[in-house]
Amino acid sequence: MTDTALQLDRETLLDAARQRTGLGDFGDLWFFAPMDAFIAAANAEGKLTPEGLDGQVESIVRGLANRLRMIEDIRLHPEILDEQVEVAGIILGLPRTGSTIFHRLLASAPGMTALRWFECQNFAPLPGEGRGEAPQRRAYAQAMIDGWLQLSPDLASIHPLDPDAPDEEVIVLGQMFVGTAVEAMTFAPSFASWLDRNDQSKGHEDLRTILKYLQWQDPSRRGAKWILKSPTNLPYTEVAANAFPDAVLIMTHRDPLEVVPSYVSMEAALYKLNSVHDDKSIGAFWFPRLAQWMDRFMAARARIGEDRFIDIDYRQVAREPLVQARRVLERIGAPMDDRIEAALTEFMAGNQREQRPAHDYSLERFGLDEVAIDRAFAAYRERFIR
Repeated sequence: MTDTALQLDRETLLDAARQRTGLGDFGDLWFFAPMDAFIAAANAEGKLTPEGLDGQVESIVRGLANRLRMIEDIRLHPEILDEQVEVAGIILGLPRTGSTIFHRLLASAPGMTALRWFECQNFAPLPGEGRGEAPQRRAYAQAMIDGWLQLSPDLASIHPLDPDAPDEEVIVLGQMFVGTAVEAMTFAPSFASWLDRNDQSKGHEDLRTILKYLQWQDPSRRGAKWILKSPTNLPYTEVAANAFPDAVLIMTHRDPLEVVPSYVSMEAALYKLNSVHDDKSIGAFWFPRLAQWMDRFMAARARIGEDRFIDIDYRQVAREPLVQARRVLERIGAPMDDRIEAALTEFMAGNQREQRPAHDYSLERFGLDEVAIDRAFAAYRERFIR
């Protein structure tokens, strides 16, 4: 049983955000339901350390403060809601399928844009930052990265962290207590089950508003095509597809025999930031969870229709990244030209995997079994991998 002194409390968190910002209007309070479900699960199952609890409080209060500041800016500048945002592509797929490098490659093309890591943490300007300015947000993000790597050095080899690099909208959705970022950062199996049973479309409605807000902050983004990316889209593909009906759904593929231990290793490194869990319990949760994600996706893909999808193989991205980027850019209406090819070539020259430490992971460490993984993902592997 978790010590009651080390528990999250909704009213305390809301009040902390009000005090931080001097504001009180959270807008639509739809997020209270997932917030309450998460708090109950985190308190019961999270095994948060004192330092981990402090980190969770800061993460939640930061998200609530972002919401308060955005609602206030929209009140003062209602033209924010008039921004025209074009989400041209959404990258989905199992995590650890090369989606990060492919996302950043596509976003480096002229005429493309994406959420940057510092914006994922603070999509609202901090006090003292003018419109289009972000020095404090960049500093905040860099301090987060430095702290993470001190607590969990393995992250350096698992996911490239850079305040200005494109990253996942799942981080923003997590501030509204929906999407898989919440369960990725805090061990809360009962909350994962809650997410599967409840509609998450309100989160994507707010995400569209947040993209408008970011575009208003930086008018140079007007006319650019947004590329989103997150493994959160896999189990909830229809939510993302319905929220952005004109977006091409870009699915990255990699053999689950490599994906599952790689992702479980990543989760072990992330949980190390705020809690104490043994490796095998993490494997016991995440292996069936990933298999469930894929089952949900395969059923959703059949309902959505093949015309919305383009498939990208991890192995082909490694061999010929520009060829695969060209396929997507042409599909979303931004055909490759000399200027785009030069930008993509420059990006790849500075972003080779060898520049980061090797990511070491194994099946045995997490109590995983190759035969069981093969069996759980048999239909997927037959269609997309073999």
